[in-house]
Amino acid sequence: MRIGVVGVGALGTLFAVKLIAAGHEMVLHVPRETTRELILRRGLVLQRGRSKEAARPAAVVADPAQAAPAQLVLFLVKACATQEAAPAAAKLRAADGVVLSLQNGLGNLEILERRVGAGGVLGGVTAQGAYLREPGWAVHAGEGPTVLGEPAGKASPRVERVVQVLTAADLPAQVTNDLEGQLWEKVLLNGGINPLTALLRVRNGMLREGPAAELLALAVAEGAAVARARGVELPHPDPVALAREVVAATARNRSSMLQDLTRGRPTEVEQISGVICREGERLGVPTPVNRVLALLVRAATRKTGNFF
Repeated sequence: MRIGVVGVGALGTLFAVKLIAAGHEMVLHVPRETTRELILRRGLVLQRGRSKEAARPAAVVADPAQAAPAQLVLFLVKACATQEAAPAAAKLRAADGVVLSLQNGLGNLEILERRVGAGGVLGGVTAQGAYLREPGWAVHAGEGPTVLGEPAGKASPRVERVVQVLTAADLPAQVTNDLEGQLWEKVLLNGGINPLTALLRVRNGMLREGPAAELLALAVAEGAAVARARGVELPHPDPVALAREVVAATARNRSSMLQDLTRGRPTEVEQISGVICREGERLGVPTPVNRVLALLVRAATRKTGNFF
């Protein structure tokens, strides 16, 4: 299968390497010239511990129109860049293909559907953890399932097909009939983990004990209360316990928000903590911990990457 990737960051690199190893033809959309040249020269690298796995994509393009259309387009840009990157996904997708968003935050699917068309978009969440050592070189820091679904909810043959493709590439996946629940659960987990790791400048595992663990529990509990007030059925009965499991399973991971904040780049705080706070205000659910975390990340983002 020809598969495109829009957003060749840590997860984009991880998924691309695994899918190339499984025999798929990968087309990468990489706007930055220096990154394109590096990937074309060296290829992609996925590191796990002391082992490294290298792979070469079929094409690395700045303009998606230069590449043959893809049956599946993995959309993995930062949520704050969805609006800007959506046209690239639309150009890269074959007429009968689908764009699969595995992004953090909420609101991405609606933006993609406006650009691609409601029938051309799938959504999902992934528990795979990775961070970039350098462009095109990802460190695989945690493993977990990827859950996919239709925006309308019910499973479909095309979702089943994508699940089969990912699972066969050593990227275990499964179908959900409640994509909204999955997306909200990921948002409230990220609302606890990402701002805390970014502000404290620590890997996920440092949230397992002490004051950081208490803050994590408070932030996640607030997010869960908002989701339930909204009528969302969360997949896990105890989101706080799930958050503790996630930080343990991805202990070595450097969250995407940590990477963004330390490099002086925009973060996804508006699509994560911001969503929790705005929905909480609308529904009358207090979110003081998430609000403070969001304010601190916003304040830190106004400075350079060397603000500590």
